[in-house]
Amino acid sequence: MWAKLKPYFKGFPAQEKIAQLMVNYGLRVKEDRVYAGEIELTDSAVARAAGVDRRVVTATVETIRKTPILAEFFGKLWPVCHLGNVAPLMGWGAIEILPTNASKPGILAGTSSIIAEAGISVRQVIVDDPEVFEDPRAMLITEKPVPERLLPKLRNLDGVRGVVLR
Repeated sequence: MWAKLKPYFKGFPAQEKIAQLMVNYGLRVKEDRVYAGEIELTDSAVARAAGVDRRVVTATVETIRKTPILAEFFGKLWPVCHLGNVAPLMGWGAIEILPTNASKPGILAGTSSIIAEAGISVRQVIVDDPEVFEDPRAMLITEKPVPERLLPKLRNLDGVRGVVLR
């Protein structure tokens, strides 16, 4: 995915940095502003998060608006509520899957199958895009904590290099 977007920011590394931040957080462009869902963000706030000048944000938004594919793409992004950090507070389970190759098919299916066989329901799955994240992972939030006895089965799945219970 990022390989398709990156050329539009060629020669503008600071704009590329802003665009990557927007993708990572699901920030969208509507008219000439940046939004997290329906919440309008200031150029200064986005710039601080990326460590650049606010004018770079303004320029990035302009690049996005004047490029049809970017305008469509960045106009449809949406932030997602990630329940991983609050799972223990709610009595849920959280399991992080570290793949050997995040593009390999079947890792998520195998993981969820093992969890389902134990009679545990999956509440949420968040998977990092391997084209966006350097070390992509999958986080499964379950209705109750995943028993440690399942760890060997999960670790032995084809394409899994590690499993972390949270």
